[in-house]
Amino acid sequence: MGMSFEEADERFGYEGELGASYSRTQTVFRVWSPEAERVTLNLYANDTEEQPRATYPMEQVEGIWRCAVPGDLHGMFYTYTFLSEGWERETIDIYARTAGANGIRGMVFDPSLTDPDGWAESKPVKLAKYTDAVIYELHVRDFSMDPEVPFRYPGKFMAFTEEGLTNAQGLPAGIDHIASLGVTHIHLLPVYDFATVDETSDEPQFNWGYDPLNYNVPEGSYATDPHDGTVRVREFKAMVQAIHKKGMGVIMDVVYNHTYYTADSPFSKTYPHYYYRHNHHGYSNGSGCGNEFASERRMARKYIKDSLCYLAKEYKLDGFRFDLMGLLDTETLNECAEALRKINPDIILYGEGWTGGSCPLEEFRRAIKWNARSVPQFAMFSDDFRDKVKGSVFDDRSYGYVNGAASGSMAQQMRAVVCGNVYHPQSGRSENEYWTDSPCQCVNYVEAHDNLTFWDKLSCSMPGAPSEVMLSCDKLGLALVMLSQGIPFMQAGQEFLRTKPHPNGGFIHDSYNSPDSINSLKWYQATLHRDMVAYCRGLIAVRRKFPEFRLGTAEEIREQIRFEDRDDGVLRIHLGKDLLLIVNPLGHEVEAGVSGMVYADKMRASDQPMYRVTEQYPCMPRGILLVKVDGGSPLMQ
Repeated sequence: MGMSFEEADERFGYEGELGASYSRTQTVFRVWSPEAERVTLNLYANDTEEQPRATYPMEQVEGIWRCAVPGDLHGMFYTYTFLSEGWERETIDIYARTAGANGIRGMVFDPSLTDPDGWAESKPVKLAKYTDAVIYELHVRDFSMDPEVPFRYPGKFMAFTEEGLTNAQGLPAGIDHIASLGVTHIHLLPVYDFATVDETSDEPQFNWGYDPLNYNVPEGSYATDPHDGTVRVREFKAMVQAIHKKGMGVIMDVVYNHTYYTADSPFSKTYPHYYYRHNHHGYSNGSGCGNEFASERRMARKYIKDSLCYLAKEYKLDGFRFDLMGLLDTETLNECAEALRKINPDIILYGEGWTGGSCPLEEFRRAIKWNARSVPQFAMFSDDFRDKVKGSVFDDRSYGYVNGAASGSMAQQMRAVVCGNVYHPQSGRSENEYWTDSPCQCVNYVEAHDNLTFWDKLSCSMPGAPSEVMLSCDKLGLALVMLSQGIPFMQAGQEFLRTKPHPNGGFIHDSYNSPDSINSLKWYQATLHRDMVAYCRGLIAVRRKFPEFRLGTAEEIREQIRFEDRDDGVLRIHLGKDLLLIVNPLGHEVEAGVSGMVYADKMRASDQPMYRVTEQYPCMPRGILLVKVDGGSPLMQ
């Protein structure tokens, strides 16, 4: 290695366009590799032929290797061959925007030819503030692999374009079901090109996709033809368009913290070692997946920003969720946010504010939860909320506020998390114990693709409990997600008690490569648990009706929320001028203590008043009661 990476950044840092710049008269190829001795462009007629149809030597100027090829190259495939450190390596362009099967060769294409009919009219959703969002996390294949529902495109992007589908009992399935819930955004688990599913195989294969290969290329196993790179682009756009048509946004799960391959990755073949962090053992492994992407280096930062901006603009995306965001540096993320807001001012950005292991990046530079104030446009998952409500995810039998740990002291701790983890004078905690000053940085959840589903967690932590008790706890947990300050987040199927039983007993924690029989949404459960689906729909409607549940600043929370002092574990939360939310995790009823109209209770929720209560009316065990108080709340006057 001839020069340090710092020297490479300083001498050869580049702000211009990279990749294949297509026009009908010529395509210009540019790749950054300042220490390569020679770079050759290889053109192929398809993604399978063994020898290139043509090769072109590329010329270097200030670290950029360039080649202009005349003519219309739409539909041609290409790779680069790098000679560096005495080795020749052929690889896909890290800036490739589509590819053939399994992401081995990039494809030159005219993006205008991939726009579905009406694409110009498809617009991202408007989002006044992050706390107006209700996020629904979903895996593309899970969505449509249940044989009970007659999807034409099972496991594909195009399944999202299918309307009018029902389950065997006649209830809405597919995109119609999700839209009926009232969620604002669908968060898609990785849909970029990932490494561990063979796109040419006829055998069913499954992976969550947290094994990145080509970040700017849609995953080919979700396309109807993995060989023609334009098909995956067109069908990805058709999916986004269909979701927008239903009034919902699309959030893309991105994994810039590591790549699946390390020494054999396209990044290493392009510029050995540059794109990865190292320690005295070799490659640093803060991701737990073998490497870490060195986001703090100039051209690695540029890559992430270029990738995000391309995806946001080309696919009209509504947001990004960042995997292991704690491995990325705050300066990179802030630059990305600034650039993305110029493309879509309403874009939503959030991620995991932690790492998967030790990391050589200085802690103050990491986008971890306790540095949330350094990345003010990014929200972070609240593991505080998750573990307080249901118990630790690292101990199946542990329990939280809704499933066995209710007490006066636990209710005191719950005050902090229902306030979006911002300081409130009634929380019993000092200001320096909070990791954020804004509810717009707090994502509340009790279930995600990682770890046990909420229902399975309740099954493990409440052994022997009657199913009706577990159902009450499940509803109570969902109500807390939807009616707390911050951003509510749920996993697909949570609304009908999704479960992932292990064939040998127990439950599967991380079903990242489990078969469809485990991972697919079972649409009959929407009928089996139709009351739970209706309850979820009602809670979302309540949240969207009352702005008191969607406060956008810490000041508003401190001004508009008051807690009644109790020592029995019950939360009595006064919101705004006239709302009272009673949260009763106990095994017996408690009195409402107010008169007014009810919008939610243990059984139902609605954005219309359901019935009137007086002071002696009970809030049922393990349930909530949301009352619009006659004459207003005395605590708020």
